[in-house]
Amino acid sequence: MEMEIYLVRHTTPDVAKGICYGQADIDVTPTFLAEAAIIKQHLPATIVAVHSSPLQRCKKLAQYLFDGHNIQLHDSLKEVDCGEWELKPWDDIPREEIDAWVNGLTVRMPNGESYTCLYDRVKDIFLQLHQQAGPIAIVTHGGVIRSILSHLTNTPLKESFKVFSLHYGCVIKITGTTDNLRHEVLSNIPQEKETHKPSYL
Repeated sequence: MEMEIYLVRHTTPDVAKGICYGQADIDVTPTFLAEAAIIKQHLPATIVAVHSSPLQRCKKLAQYLFDGHNIQLHDSLKEVDCGEWELKPWDDIPREEIDAWVNGLTVRMPNGESYTCLYDRVKDIFLQLHQQAGPIAIVTHGGVIRSILSHLTNTPLKESFKVFSLHYGCVIKITGTTDNLRHEVLSNIPQEKETHKPSYL
């Protein structure tokens, strides 16, 4: 079955620079409408199903872009769970803990997830969703989209951060059949430089 899937990353979140966040339910900045208007230009009017992370930065965008659709919310489309690190300044988190998480893909954040945990749950739901008749849209987070693209391209997870540079509001189109999927970047405009990582990285 030929499929057509649009992956959409949420717009700029309203969070201070240098803060660690994943599943914290952060709102969007006042630039939301301007960013959403750019995203809308790259989406077809023929979308038949919309799936979204339930976090408000994604849900608001899905509701705006696909007014009138029944937005299907999935916890599996949430960003990585940062556990005890949620909303802490990155530079207040011990460097050895961060390095262990970054370099050991199976190492969990305290009471949170590892990058492998994120990848596994995202892969599972993507394999479910891509069996649906399309076109479909998935409104979600950078880590989720990066996990999907890593799966499609067989890119090692550790390299995915460098290989896939995904800005807020990016739109990625996936087409093809189950055993021959390809992706195309339709929009990936840098907004304000992201600084939601340790200052030494």
